[in-house]
Amino acid sequence: MAYCAKCGVALSEGNGFCGSCGAPVVVQGVVTPVPEVAAAQVSAAPAASSTGLTMNLAAALSYALGAITGVLFLVLDPYKANRFVRFHAMQSVLFSIACVIVSIIWSIGVGMLVSIAGYWVLTVDIPLRLLFGLVIFGLWLYVMFQAYSQHEYRIPWIGDIVAKQMH
Repeated sequence: MAYCAKCGVALSEGNGFCGSCGAPVVVQGVVTPVPEVAAAQVSAAPAASSTGLTMNLAAALSYALGAITGVLFLVLDPYKANRFVRFHAMQSVLFSIACVIVSIIWSIGVGMLVSIAGYWVLTVDIPLRLLFGLVIFGLWLYVMFQAYSQHEYRIPWIGDIVAKQMH
């Protein structure tokens, strides 16, 4: 098990930064390269704010209420300087918006089908809507767990958009 040279927290495999203090991980004497802007942000970010939240907990909580907590962690002072928290907060916002858009499009499509084909369409709509809700809930829990475990898991398409915005 590797430990952070700056704060002593146990590190997970494959992480380039400590999830607690944001310091670059040193692997066999080689420091993970950090751009100047990111290095300034990492050094300015404290390990925990006055609320006592570590950065991995803040990243996980950015998913708790979807876009609301995502925006909160994007604007709150000690967390907006940490790249890891910003990534998960922005991904939370975009994930919530995507879920709302898909739900609206699905409802419009079902409404059009009901007006054309009749109410038997609802016998297919209800189980599919429940299945979609379970998949979204499972993905939400998984992404929250990954953030707490200090992994930068990218939701397909959404995570790529967020990663492009972060650079």
